[in-house]
Amino acid sequence: MKRRLLLVSNSTLHGGGYLGHCQEQIQEFFGEHVKRILFVPYALHDRDSYAKTAREKLRSLGYEVESIHETADPVEAVRRAQGIFIGGGNTFRLLKALYDHNLVPEIRKRVLQDGVPYMGSSAGTNVSTISINTTNDMPIVYPPTLAAMGLVPFNINPHYLDTDPGNKHMGETREQRIQQYHEEPDTPSVLGLREGSMLLVEGDRATLLGSTKARLFTRGKPATEHTPGSDLSFLLTDGV
Repeated sequence: MKRRLLLVSNSTLHGGGYLGHCQEQIQEFFGEHVKRILFVPYALHDRDSYAKTAREKLRSLGYEVESIHETADPVEAVRRAQGIFIGGGNTFRLLKALYDHNLVPEIRKRVLQDGVPYMGSSAGTNVSTISINTTNDMPIVYPPTLAAMGLVPFNINPHYLDTDPGNKHMGETREQRIQQYHEEPDTPSVLGLREGSMLLVEGDRATLLGSTKARLFTRGKPATEHTPGSDLSFLLTDGV
């Protein structure tokens, strides 16, 4: 399989600027052969401002940016893209827009068959997985389905938060919510990516990158912790 994915938990880390904490990984990921990146700002309402932010940052890293919302034909833009970056925001809004513009099968084909590198951040990471069932976002709009692009055969929970023992909040913790998801039958594993972490997928190999650990939830099994540099290729064995 030709897929190459960089799935980032968050676009901004406390104390740094937009994509600052992962800019080295971005440059290594897209490399020198990609000159122009197709940016998808559908997760935020103000697409112009979002595209401006992404364009300025990626230009500083040596890449030109075309924002899909500025193109006359989004499907054609995907078909000629050298690299794709889907940014964060509201996952429901993003997935609905991807379906509205008939982009889900096109992106899936370009990534899985043509080997076009795909980078996602937050909501952009969510839509690369099996479904958006484990997003943290509110359903402010209704996509036709919660099924996402299935570029990997598991789910991700970006911005994963650990339980704070000193917090008096009595609602469900993030871990409890994911456990509730796994109470349903036939639910895939969920990788909790903490702020500062990201997953690099190259073919059938997956490696945890970044500065923080990730927490993996598998139905019927205890959760496990994984440090940066860990080989998580076993998550890909189900195929897509």
